[in-house]
Amino acid sequence: MLSVLCEALDLQTTKAATCAAPFLSGLSKVIRSIQRRHFEQIKVAVPVVLNALKAVDFETSEGDVNCDTLYARAMDIASSIQSVCVKLVDGKVQEKLHSLLGLYVLQIMALFSVSMSHEVSSCLPFVSKLSSFLPFCGLSYAGLITGFDIDKISNNIIGEDEDDYTACFSYIKHGACLSVLWGFISEEVAQAADEKVNVLKDELTSKQTERWKAIGMFRHILSFAALSWKLKKHAIDFLLCIHGSESFDDKQSDYISYMPSLFAALQAVQIIIMYAPDATLRRNGFDLFKKVGLLLDLVKGEMHAELCQKRAAGSLQVDTKARSEPSFCTPSILELVELVLRPPKGGPPVLPEQSDAVLSALNLYRYVLITEATGNTNYTGVLLKSNLQKSYNEWLLPLRTLVTGIMSENKTDYDEITVDIECALNPVELVLYRCIDLVEEKLR
Repeated sequence: MLSVLCEALDLQTTKAATCAAPFLSGLSKVIRSIQRRHFEQIKVAVPVVLNALKAVDFETSEGDVNCDTLYARAMDIASSIQSVCVKLVDGKVQEKLHSLLGLYVLQIMALFSVSMSHEVSSCLPFVSKLSSFLPFCGLSYAGLITGFDIDKISNNIIGEDEDDYTACFSYIKHGACLSVLWGFISEEVAQAADEKVNVLKDELTSKQTERWKAIGMFRHILSFAALSWKLKKHAIDFLLCIHGSESFDDKQSDYISYMPSLFAALQAVQIIIMYAPDATLRRNGFDLFKKVGLLLDLVKGEMHAELCQKRAAGSLQVDTKARSEPSFCTPSILELVELVLRPPKGGPPVLPEQSDAVLSALNLYRYVLITEATGNTNYTGVLLKSNLQKSYNEWLLPLRTLVTGIMSENKTDYDEITVDIECALNPVELVLYRCIDLVEEKLR
């Protein structure tokens, strides 16, 4: 019966999403009556349900579907899975089903937050009920916002060869952040999740590493185009309220490993500043605009200080066991540079708008290249032939094509805007050609 309903639901999703609700209702009842192989059967059913909801959210025009009814049926399915968990005797199967329910709830949290067409206050009853599943699944706000709980339940369910299954949980990180954000918006939601947001804020304010993880996680919803500006405004407010001391609180932390996710978060904030319809929101975030370049400059400064300290100590050999301070000389440096010179969504960076960030990234890359070459070291892996070829073909040459194209287009114009563009791109062009020369020299 379960397989028949899943097949029928899959067919109805592709034809008419309005017909999905009765099948979801039937699926909820069938799940409660499963007698054997509970986890295996529910694991097959969950993607079908989530794909049906996703089809409603992203492929159906507003007003064609009663989303409230569909999400109510999806909530019933969560309750059915919970009831099966309670009845199970096998501890291992029960743990897996708890994890599967957690992933299901987080995905629904994200999809519902995207689909909401009502005021925030009218969404609270549904979100509160959905949040009540979090403690049952062993999920906490602290674990969700730092990504720890996400990794734990994902590893428990999704195997290395299950790419298709991973696709149905594509928004669980968004759902994790939104679960915390809804608790920040409403104390009622936080109580349903058995959480105290003030305690979480105090923890993030006092612990730098946890705060960095939280900011990195929030990039998922800040850059989520389908999410409403109302929720993004609350997300900005939450990040502002966890601002704390920037002193290093954990000497053993590898700070550079957090830089790529922090930078991605700053890029997401930058997009909000540029396109947010609310003037107050744009003004509040404007100070973050220049931090993209500043972040990269700070990394370069930390690298320089660390190398000088090693030279003064008379040792340039990296001994990970003896090192007491976190190293900035790691391959993560190249990942950070790549985020600027070859953004995750593909293509070169936007110029001249991002000229400050590009110049900082090029200067950082040039510094790393020269420092590693003259010091006969390769801590960052920048001198590996594969990395040199990648930077040359994927970062530098496309950027050169972009810069020369913009410069040639403006060659005959002499208005104020053209002069500003030329002033912004001149230093970028100089450092870019120096980087190209250095890489070509190493590749010979």
